[in-house]
Amino acid sequence: MDLTDFTLSATLASSYDDTVTRVRALLGDAGFGALTEIDVRATLKAKLDVDVPAQLILGACRPQLAHRALQVEPRVAVLMPCNVVVADLGEGGTRVDVMDPALLASLTPDPELAAVAADGRARLTGMMEALMAGPTGATDAAGA
Repeated sequence: MDLTDFTLSATLASSYDDTVTRVRALLGDAGFGALTEIDVRATLKAKLDVDVPAQLILGACRPQLAHRALQVEPRVAVLMPCNVVVADLGEGGTRVDVMDPALLASLTPDPELAAVAADGRARLTGMMEALMAGPTGATDAAGA
């Protein structure tokens, strides 16, 4: 894995709010839940009084995969949960970036961790494909 290419990404011709709603639903369909949510725009406004475009970071987790990965290599917890970022590009466009679970497999030669990463990657790749195939479609895709 090229460490400069560590996300599954798509640029969509849909509004920020619609994309956030679809990402949440599709993560659930893929067996993931959001453990954390960070509203980047609200946080930077509150902490620094700066205005930035809307951006949401969802900490996505599939407990079964997290447990398996932690059994193999407890230090992998520093990479959990798997971040999913939805960013408003303006003019009705959004970008979605998902941390590629293949990054986990690149950290150790253990085949069990590679299997966990492959399962997570397959699920998240499917989620991104469903997102791009949605009613508004994608304008660009990378890393998937």
